[in-house]
Order: sequence, then structure tokens, then C-alpha cells
Amino acid sequence: MIRAFALPVFISLFPMASFAVAQSAEEISSKDQPVIFKTKVNLVMVPVVVRDASGHAVGTLKKEDFQLFDKGKRQEIAKFSLEKTGAAATSAAKVVREGRNARDVEAGNQTEKPASAPPDNFIAYLFDDVHVKFEDLIRARDAAGKNIDTLQPTDRAAIFTTSGLAATDFTNDKAKLHAMLLQLRPSVLAKARPARPCPDVSYYMGDLIHNQSDGDLIHNPNGNQALMVAAREALICYALHDLTEAAELAKAAASQAVASGDQETHISLSVLHAVVRRISAMPGQRNLILATPGFYVPEDLHSWVADTIELALRSNVRINCLDARGLYTLNPAGDIDEKQYDPSITQAKFQYKRQENMFAAGTLGEMADGTGGTFIQNTNDLEGGFRRLATAPEYVYLLGFAPENLKPDGTYHGLKVKLSSPGKLSLQARRGYFAPKGKESEEAADKEAISSEVFSREEIHELPVDLQTRFVKPSDTEAKLKVLASVDLKQLQFRKDEGRNRNDLIVVSAVFDNNGNFVTGLQKTVQLRLLDATMERLQHAPPIKVTSDFDVKPGSYLVRLVVRDSEGHLMATENAAVQIP
Repeated sequence: MIRAFALPVFISLFPMASFAVAQSAEEISSKDQPVIFKTKVNLVMVPVVVRDASGHAVGTLKKEDFQLFDKGKRQEIAKFSLEKTGAAATSAAKVVREGRNARDVEAGNQTEKPASAPPDNFIAYLFDDVHVKFEDLIRARDAAGKNIDTLQPTDRAAIFTTSGLAATDFTNDKAKLHAMLLQLRPSVLAKARPARPCPDVSYYMGDLIHNQSDGDLIHNPNGNQALMVAAREALICYALHDLTEAAELAKAAASQAVASGDQETHISLSVLHAVVRRISAMPGQRNLILATPGFYVPEDLHSWVADTIELALRSNVRINCLDARGLYTLNPAGDIDEKQYDPSITQAKFQYKRQENMFAAGTLGEMADGTGGTFIQNTNDLEGGFRRLATAPEYVYLLGFAPENLKPDGTYHGLKVKLSSPGKLSLQARRGYFAPKGKESEEAADKEAISSEVFSREEIHELPVDLQTRFVKPSDTEAKLKVLASVDLKQLQFRKDEGRNRNDLIVVSAVFDNNGNFVTGLQKTVQLRLLDATMERLQHAPPIKVTSDFDVKPGSYLVRLVVRDSEGHLMATENAAVQIP
């Protein structure tokens, strides 16, 4: 039975916020309506990390230094940006300054405690307990524990497993995280197969036999070499004389291997997707570390990998992969616990195992390269690996292009990024994407856009917006938090229609707890329908104020404000930390 696995996710639906203005209700009004972001083009985003000969990330390149190809055809880079990790946290720290957060206490002249620094770095440790051996899991677990000991006050960590059977949500409680680590064991899924099956058919061999067969052994003995190897093994271990009977046993073993492998891969990829979605709801830098020996993903399940990469890209989540086996080499003579029947069979199975390992490593590298993460393999320094993966590359370039005449047929598009003058520089970049199947609804795209901004920590100042917070405590266990957003209308663009100057403001206030978990949020759409006489007085008019009220408990909170206008498509985002004693 496939076990269901669920993680808490953010639902981007906010109730209506309160609104206070002094202007005429005929010219400025508010109503509850869906958030609308108008998008001009659908961009494919390609993260690129460039390193020098010493392995250090390079952040001095320009747009013209890159060449981008889709299926071998060069594309125009329509969007180019350089992300400096830690910059958002530095900006947030400046915003969280003395007197900014709850500076004005509404009642009782209460003395405000200084707000603690909000969490800005989130690390999800995902252990592959489905495919890993016990000794490898223990080594990876111990190395992760040492990495957890180094977490800073603004770091939050969570622990998940690919079986979906164990999880600890984001917290700064190191004792709780260590307790979860001690509970990690290989899951029962990994023990479903008999110890020494005969014939011993791997998931990869089973896929070749079961899904890629092109003939039977009697009439086309060269048509399926994997089936021949498994059938020869069955001949020996069962002392058979009929190749057809042995082939049937091999096909049955292949079918069982595919069923078991599909289940394990399906569950692992489903949980990986869910963990990406979970960490995407955290406000700050988002790093996912997958500790795994690697696992084979057949072609018909590869779209799951692509969907996870796409989700991680949209959510600014970096998927990092660490080979939990450490320094690992395959033994041409087979593993010590494998029964050997014939040297030629052992050699053939070694080749299949090597190919399976190559495909598994390729999938891990694809997820890392496609999200700006890192894949570390062939090292026994797992502690150093976790330390390196817990910190994002210092510089990540984001290249965006709009595919011409892209057909919504779901086909795979291979990507290639080159440097105009590579010199001694090396790069890692997204390797490809799947074309969409059908057109995404505008409503779905709008919800995704507003969610992305709410859960970011980056500050944008395209609009003149000021954020203030106040609180009052009716009792020792209750508090009312007021978020005041002041928006200066002077820089807004207006569209003249039916004698009115029109624009709409979307104002979202969101509250997160001390571990970065979403608590509550309010959204308001402010409709501006100003007369010409009002426009003439606008240069001397005070900012309008949008007020959102929340019932919370005493504690530490991060307030996130997002403001967007409908005409100029300008954005403003602000952060503030609040400490309610």
C-alpha cells in the first residue's frame, strides 16, 4: 500500500482588511476581490552558478557574457538578474531597526521590548530512508547532527524522510531536531524484497525488461540483453533446461522489481515535491538538502522531477543533494551479500548497475543544477558536505527567456548555457524543462504571484510605502496587532476613463511566527477613481492609510507587507519584526 503523506501548505486566500481614508468615498473605495497581476510574457527561468578555478562563485558577469540555447536554438535573454545570498537578510536587518516595530503602543504607555531578529534562513533536511542502507543513514544522520549544532539564531531547520513516516517541522529547538535524528531508520519499504531473490533483477533491469522489451529470447535473442542475463541466472539457480521457462521467471521477477521500484520512486518524489512546497512557505532563504544514495527514475516518472524543479524555481528553493554513501565505488565482482552464479552474468549485472548509478546521479545533478543548488558525491566528509550545502552559493544568476511558438504539448526541451569567454570559469545551469500541457489559467497565475511575494523576504521599493505596527494587550494571553500601511499616491500612474483617473492598489499584510510559519493575513483592493480636481491637489495630499487588525497571542512575529498597483505594475514590499511581551 502506498502511504499518503501530507504537509501543511499555505492557502493564498485572505479575508478583507480594514481601510481608513479621509477622501471622498466616491473617489476612493475598497472591495474584496481576487488579486490580479498582469503578466506580459511567460518566462522560462534558468538559474546559473559560475565558479572560478578555485570553486568560488563569481558575481561580476553581465548579461552579454551568457549564451542560452533551447533545443540547440539560441534564445534572447529577456530577463537577467544576479542574486546575492544574504543580501535579503541584510536588508531585512536594516528594516528591523529601533523604533520601527510597534514603536507606537496604542494603550497603557507600555514599554516595548526590543524585537529579536526574525528567522531568515530555512534548511530542510530530507533523508532518503527508502533507498538507503542502515550504516549509510547512521553516518549521514550523525553528520547532519553536527551541522544542526552550528545553526545560528536566525536559522530554522526541519527534518523529513522520503517515506513520509517521520517529520519535524521548522524550529530552532536543537534538542527536538536531535531527537528526531535518533529516530531515523530505513523504512519498511526498503525491506520489501527478499534477501537473495532469484533471478536478482534490479529496478533498472526490470524497467529494461518490462517496459523496453522489443522481442522474445527465442526468435530475437539479441533484442533484450537484460532479459537474457536474468533468464540465464534463472537457468542456473533453478537448475532449469528450458530457456523459455527461465525467461518467464525473469519476466515475473522484472515485473515485481518494477512494481516495487515504481512505488518507492513515486513515494520519494511525492515527498520531495511536498517538502519543496512546505519550505516555499517560509520567508527567507530556502535550502533543501536531500541525503540519499540516489535512486533510478524511469522515463515515465521523470516529469515528476521536472515539476519539482519548476516548483522550486518559482519558490526560490534550492535543492541540494548529498550522496549518503560517501566515497563509493562499485565492485565488478558484485557485492559480498550477492550470490554469484557465473562470471559473465556478474559482469553483465555490474554494467547494468553502473548505468543505473549514472542515471541516478544524473537525476540528482539535474535537480541541483536546475535550482541553483549543489550536488556533492564521492566524499567521506559528510559533515563538510552538509556544511557546504546548508549555505547557498554566494552568487546565482537568473536568466529568463520567452520561448517562441512554444506548443503546449508537454514535450521536453533541452537547455544549454554557455559563456561567451569561458576562460577558466565553469558553470552549472538548468538542463531542460517540459513544455506546459494546456494554458495555465490567469487566476492560478495571479494567486501564485501574490503568494510568492508574501513568502519572500526581499524588499522592493518601487512605490513610496511606509509600514508601521502597533499593538494593545487586553489581557496577559491576548493581543491585538495593528498593521498600518501608508501609501503615497504621488508617484502612481493613472488611467483616464469616463472622466475619472483610475488605479487599483492591492495591499496584503501577512503575519509569521518566530519560526517563520504563516499565522494569518489580510488582503484589500483599494479602488482609486479620482476627479481631475483631486489630481491637482494630489501633490500636497497626505498618504492614504490601509489598516489591518489581527488577534494574536503574545510572542515574536514578523510582519510582511506587499503593495502592488494595477496600472504601473509597481511593487513595494516591507518587513517588520514585532515583540509582544
